[in-house]
Amino acid sequence: MRDLNRIKVVLVEKNQMVKWLAEELEKNPTTVSKWCTNVPQLDLRTLDKIATLLDIDQKEIITEKN
Repeated sequence: MRDLNRIKVVLVEKNQMVKWLAEELEKNPTTVSKWCTNVPQLDLRTLDKIATLLDIDQKEIITEKN
């Protein structure tokens, strides 16, 4: 199964941690961790918030870099 998002990769690229993202989104770290492993997929509103927090375009979270 192909990963549907790159949250984990982008967090590493931005030198951030799941815990930081969870605190910024006011979510449980376990929930954010599951998003990072593509267990459940997040909604588009949350994806937009993550992109804003990480100062990147939404496409960078869902599209593989070449």
